[in-house]
Amino acid sequence: MRTNVKKEEHCLRAGILGCGIICQAAHLIGCSKARNIHLQAICDVAEELRTKMAAIYEPDSVYSDFADMLKDPDIDAVIIGIGDQFHVPCAKQAIQAGKHVFLEKPMGVSIKECQELKEMAQEKGLMLQIGHMKRYDEGLQYAKTFKEQKLGEITTYKGWYCDSVGRYTLTDNVMPILYSCDGMKKPSGNPKEVLDHYYLLGHGSHLFDTALYFMGDIDRVAARYVCKGKVHSWLIDCDFACGAIGTLDLTVAIAQQWHEGCEIYGTDGTIYAKIFNPWEFRSSIVECYDKATDLSITPAAYDGQFYRRELEGFADSILKGTPCTGAAADDGIMVMRALIATYQSVQRGGRWVMLKDVEGGL
Repeated sequence: MRTNVKKEEHCLRAGILGCGIICQAAHLIGCSKARNIHLQAICDVAEELRTKMAAIYEPDSVYSDFADMLKDPDIDAVIIGIGDQFHVPCAKQAIQAGKHVFLEKPMGVSIKECQELKEMAQEKGLMLQIGHMKRYDEGLQYAKTFKEQKLGEITTYKGWYCDSVGRYTLTDNVMPILYSCDGMKKPSGNPKEVLDHYYLLGHGSHLFDTALYFMGDIDRVAARYVCKGKVHSWLIDCDFACGAIGTLDLTVAIAQQWHEGCEIYGTDGTIYAKIFNPWEFRSSIVECYDKATDLSITPAAYDGQFYRRELEGFADSILKGTPCTGAAADDGIMVMRALIATYQSVQRGGRWVMLKDVEGGL
């Protein structure tokens, strides 16, 4: 039986750890559609879930034990999409076994463990990429190139990530049917009990990574936080290493449609980006104004499957040696520093916190 997916002659043989929601919605289908990845194996401790995903995606091998999957000589790389608290320990196992690693965001839950993972991958000479998929949004990619070539000196960055009260109505319609079972492995305790931690890790990581993608390193942040009812809101001032200033808005969840995007002001132009709920698989709509020509450009961007696109980029870096255009380990660590600094600033009454000085985790 034929499909509409065309695979390259030489594909990266990938094993996926975790058959939960993110892997069902993003990475299993992403591997199946990717032009340069072969789904070699899947692994999950939950038998029902593992069996169901094996029936749907037909990997060559199926494992219940991660250590056993790592012994498989036919696996080149491991894609890890499990609970945040398990990210680094499992990534370390994979690196130790000689496998390249694609690690779903956030990179981890503490700076120390993320730094250790980065150093381990460097020592082994293995690829470690963090799953910040918006770096593979065609609209944002165009805007980044435009910013570097046309905007001159950057003065200001404004970013916002406002989840919607209607997100689950939308995602229930556009996501595939998602499966779960009682045997799924979960972190100890309940991370969702501390919502200011949970939302910062899960949603704030996107907000900060988009800012880092466009602007580079952040020197310091000052944050305010308010919670009323079920609305959690952070307003974050930030100073970038490039000399620009910025403000970020993280709110979960607003009583309107999904509201995400950014604006960038430069001496020679301006960029505005409207970013959609990722599960709509729509590239961002960007408006790039060039002062020199007095023209505003909006590119046509058709391919909104950024989960597939980021895996293809990961595979190209390993197979062909192409430069990584996704989030490297240093980017993942910078996001962790920004998240922790934001939390610490709130605890200190909104005082500025230098990212280089933060320690600990969330």
